[in-house]
Amino acid sequence: MSESEQALAAIIDSCQPSTIVALGEMAQGLAQRWSEHHKCEVTRVSADDTEGALSLCGVQDLGLVSDTLEHVSFQQGQILIGQLRNYGTRQIAVLVRDQSCWKLNDFIGLGFKREARLEAEEGGEALMLYTYNISSYNHQRPWNNPRFWANPHMWDKARW
Repeated sequence: MSESEQALAAIIDSCQPSTIVALGEMAQGLAQRWSEHHKCEVTRVSADDTEGALSLCGVQDLGLVSDTLEHVSFQQGQILIGQLRNYGTRQIAVLVRDQSCWKLNDFIGLGFKREARLEAEEGGEALMLYTYNISSYNHQRPWNNPRFWANPHMWDKARW
């Protein structure tokens, strides 16, 4: 098993998903292996099928993307990743070639963080692993709550 497969397998193992949506050959293979040993429903989406991500049945626990973004236009890739994220996939892991048109800022703009740079197999190109997790995406900030809104201590005392 290659380093990139091990990285995705570790994400699957830590997530313990009951539903997986997979794009790309490696992602689909790993999702299939997981589903053979665990009670898990796997949905395969083609890179050319931007409507496929919209037709997901319910919220998915994990989205895996590999061997995909390099073969579609940048705009189509943004649509695919955005649909996975916006339609309720709780965690997403994306493997993309280091030298592709996708850069760190593109993933940050979509709410992802860089997890690892995975060295290439013999003669291959290095891969970057980016992840998105809805539970850690927007952490609670102490100042961002209703207690600090609208100056409640000033109600009925002053008019603006």
